[in-house]
Amino acid sequence: MRLFVSAGEASGDLHGASLLNALRRRRPDLDVHGFGGDRMERAGCRIHYPLTDLAGVGLMHLLSTVQRVPGILKLADRVFRTTRPDALVLIDFPGFHWWLAKCAKKHGIPVVWFVPPQLWAWAPYRVKWMRRLADHVLCTLPFEEKWYQERGVDARFIGHPYFDELHVRRPDEAFLAAQQAKPGTVVALLPGSRRHEIRHNLDAMVRSAGIIHARRPDVRFLIACLRPEHAQNVQDRLRGCTLPVEVHAGRTAEILRLAHSAIAKSGSVGLELLFHGKPAVVGYQLHWIEVLGSRLILKCPYISLVNLLAGKALFPEFLASRLPAEIMAGHVLRWLDDPAAYRAIRDELAVLRDRVAEPGACDRAAEVILGQLAGDGKARRAG
Repeated sequence: MRLFVSAGEASGDLHGASLLNALRRRRPDLDVHGFGGDRMERAGCRIHYPLTDLAGVGLMHLLSTVQRVPGILKLADRVFRTTRPDALVLIDFPGFHWWLAKCAKKHGIPVVWFVPPQLWAWAPYRVKWMRRLADHVLCTLPFEEKWYQERGVDARFIGHPYFDELHVRRPDEAFLAAQQAKPGTVVALLPGSRRHEIRHNLDAMVRSAGIIHARRPDVRFLIACLRPEHAQNVQDRLRGCTLPVEVHAGRTAEILRLAHSAIAKSGSVGLELLFHGKPAVVGYQLHWIEVLGSRLILKCPYISLVNLLAGKALFPEFLASRLPAEIMAGHVLRWLDDPAAYRAIRDELAVLRDRVAEPGACDRAAEVILGQLAGDGKARRAG
């Protein structure tokens, strides 16, 4: 059996690797090709193009990368013809994946969408594309299954794969011990996993940190970055900063375990904050044109996954062309100064975590994918 798996972001690369491990536990002979990143490659996927290099948000990023898309689709068409996968598995990243799904359909290859795009939030009209291009949709948020099914899409809720990774991840105990030996309350700063996110979000977070430290000199700050090159970029941007701040790459889990609270960009890191039960102020800074466009197209009340899962604003959130550093700092200071308010939000996070953070999504997805392929194979043989 052969699959083609495609992931276009760091989180998708992580989920793809977890899914491949779950699939191979059931089918060790599985032959996997795909587009993705380092994690999928280490999990045994033959990467034909590092699609995670295209990851980005907003019109400006789109314009800077769109010229590469035709060449990648031409490569996909050639791989589909020469390797003939039994199915294409897509992980989020809708802009490019619509085209990739269309290419697979041209070759008669079934399409499974694992971690589907959040069409209910920003583009409900595109559900007709999903209905036409995806044979099966494996939903990661509880309310998605009903939303897709009501619109004629074969959808099933399997849980979020991020919780699979979080349940098995083992923190670096030496790092934790070294940090715990240092004085001061830790507030985490999470500017994002991409260079342009760091550029947009970091300055406001550092301004907030300055306001917090002026009121609470006992607080220190840990900045979590995905990769060493991101950490170096942050260090360069912090040159001359006098705040008690450290920058670390690949230490998000440890930093969130140490943190009292956080200031974070919106995205899948919200699920990690939920897993650790840590309150956060969520912000995302965009160009003002992109902010205006977002307000016109967003069809959901929140940008934070935690707030969407809770159905209310547990995390204060901001989408703006200039993030309000003073207001963001004020929320963190309230949690620092008011233990009762802090305990209340942590209690609510614990209840939500118990309800939605169940591991096993990748195992359930693997069962569905292999089961569907076995069924499709029987149908083809019978025909």
